Amino acid sequence: MNTLNPHFSQHGDTPESTHHWPVAEVEALFNLPFSDLLYHAQQVHRAHFDPNAVQLSTLLSIKTGGCSEDCGYCPQSAFHKSGVENQRMLDVAAVVKAAEAAKACGADRFCMGAAWREPTEADLDSVVDMIKAVRGLGMETCATLGMLTESQAQRLKGAGLDYYNHNLDTSPEFYGSIISTRDYQDRLDTLERVRSAGMNVCSGGIVGMGESLTERAGLIAQLANMQPYPESVPINHLVKVEGTALANQQDLDPLDFVRTIAVARITMPKARVRLSAGRQQMSDAVQTLCFLAGANSIFYGEQLLTTGNPDVERDRALLDKLGMYAYSEDH
Repeated sequence: MNTLNPHFSQHGDTPESTHHWPVAEVEALFNLPFSDLLYHAQQVHRAHFDPNAVQLSTLLSIKTGGCSEDCGYCPQSAFHKSGVENQRMLDVAAVVKAAEAAKACGADRFCMGAAWREPTEADLDSVVDMIKAVRGLGMETCATLGMLTESQAQRLKGAGLDYYNHNLDTSPEFYGSIISTRDYQDRLDTLERVRSAGMNVCSGGIVGMGESLTERAGLIAQLANMQPYPESVPINHLVKVEGTALANQQDLDPLDFVRTIAVARITMPKARVRLSAGRQQMSDAVQTLCFLAGANSIFYGEQLLTTGNPDVERDRALLDKLGMYAYSEDH
């Protein structure tokens, strides 16, 4: 019996879709038989994207450690003894060198992340210079700098920033279990300022932090119900780091992670769904299922902000084995 809502197979969805996703409806997707869920995610994916193309992004920490936020998953928090030291911001030359290396390895988007609650105007001066320099290499730019004021968002747009990343992390109901130094509305307000400034939004979350299935569905519903929903949706698997509050969290079933990718694809048909943190711990088979579920973007390179990532050779070998390629390459 087909219990799927006909909306799932519509091919005319846009980021401005008027369909509202109740949490219960999203949770019903999670509860579908696995093969049915992946089948419908594939239908949606193929309606909007080349199923064999993957977008490659590289992430660089431009300011590491010493963050004043208490996010339970983050080794860069000053509240945790994870061994990550507080470091000064990189200079523009170091960022350009890293971006050149990323481009040479096939990445077309370069993401810059800073560990702080929000940037000062002096911080933003440096980031603006970095954005202009990386764009000068012909790469798309993305930044994740914490909370922004309206004027800061406008400055980043003026510098040519293509995407701004600010993850919701989890559902409103579970959020207080993970973070106490910033509330959920702070995150939504920053995303609204980014959107109002005319930049593309990159926003997703982390699964495997101890949230319930309903709370996981709540995260996806929050993202999918944005008007418009984010152009880029990173789905992160918790990376357990010694010294953080979630270091001893129970492992998430890999198939539950794959289900999250599939549900994100169905509810946000035109978004780039990025297979993000946690890939280093995933087998090739699990990553392949994520691609089948509709993931079409990855972080590419050996390092994320402070945690490891599969090296370039492993990624290239897997993509070659699957007959996949970077979407910007000439095929």
